[in-house]
Amino acid sequence: MNLENSVCLVTGAARRVGRAISLEFARRGARVAVHYRSSREDAFATAEECARLSGGREALTVAADQTDPEAIERAVVEVLDRTGRIDILVNSASIFHSTPFLKMTREQWDAMLDTNLRGPAWFCRAVAPGMIERGEGVIINIADVCGERPWPRYIPYCAAKAALINLTRGLAMELAPAVRVNAIGPGTVLLPDGASESLQRRAERASLLGRMGAPEDIAKACVFLVEGSDYITGAFLPVDGGKSLLGRHESDLRPEKPKDKD
Repeated sequence: MNLENSVCLVTGAARRVGRAISLEFARRGARVAVHYRSSREDAFATAEECARLSGGREALTVAADQTDPEAIERAVVEVLDRTGRIDILVNSASIFHSTPFLKMTREQWDAMLDTNLRGPAWFCRAVAPGMIERGEGVIINIADVCGERPWPRYIPYCAAKAALINLTRGLAMELAPAVRVNAIGPGTVLLPDGASESLQRRAERASLLGRMGAPEDIAKACVFLVEGSDYITGAFLPVDGGKSLLGRHESDLRPEKPKDKD
């Protein structure tokens, strides 16, 4: 599949990694639908930049609460009504914060799984029929390396991302051959706002390459999974500078305050 003239829906696209993916897709000629939950102004700014980078192709914004399946379905219908199709879905929207298992509440558990697992699943469910009907489509789920090597104090988040990786593999089988479904496992590509220099140094040490990544690294990996080969499906691609090979060594990068990723 080629990004040129494709229609791409990117969730959590107003800021951070989702924004970087949207801009990279637009730069390569895609028409981007920018999903957001509450960051309306940032979403409109991202859409405006996407339109500029894509040579004037209209970019659109769509709002939906990631925890509400009906809102997700309405958002997908809105994109389809305005564009006629969705060729590529990138599930980037996510929440991330420390949740010590013995102190967590049911509400914290449900919120983590609803946003990081059920939301992506419902977006997949909403876009897949159209892709199958057209005989072609790409879905990319932004997971995390902790989905394979969990971190203490982040068990609900890790469990949701592990399930997202498994969902990716299951959907690759169920939606084949029309739809290719893959996942990416970012390492540390962004720190929480206001993070200390100490946290940044720890993040750099937690990589075989001795440095942090950037949101653009994830965006380029998404481009590869769309355009690089049509023979990749059901894959989990770590983009972490080798961090996952280090196990838990210097990898417990606890943010100082809870922060949403997108």
